[in-house]
Amino acid sequence: MHGYEIIQEIARRTGGVWSPSPGSVYPTLQMLADEGLVSAEEEGGKKLFDLTERGRTEHTAPPWRDIEIQLDPVDGELRTAVRLLGAAMEQISHAGTPEQKARAAELYNELRRRLYAILAEE
Repeated sequence: MHGYEIIQEIARRTGGVWSPSPGSVYPTLQMLADEGLVSAEEEGGKKLFDLTERGRTEHTAPPWRDIEIQLDPVDGELRTAVRLLGAAMEQISHAGTPEQKARAAELYNELRRRLYAILAEE
């Protein structure tokens, strides 16, 4: 995989809890290459990374198995909903008419009030 695919795969496998930045992934990949645990090959202008034989034998379990995080599946659903809502708001911000933007702002403010009301429930 190339670096961006690795970032996406980590996010997918952790349910969106861990989405590393390119600034952390690429130096880590370089360090792993320097240690002989991954190899890098240019293909179509991108570096594709693969585990070496040494990398396969020294690290048999994915790192997320070493991290004991108890994830509530609803948290992942909530994060996904927030991302999708943000994407919709971004589209309205860029492409909406002034009237659509005003309606979206009203809706967003109402949503915020209703979310706080949920927290206030006993």
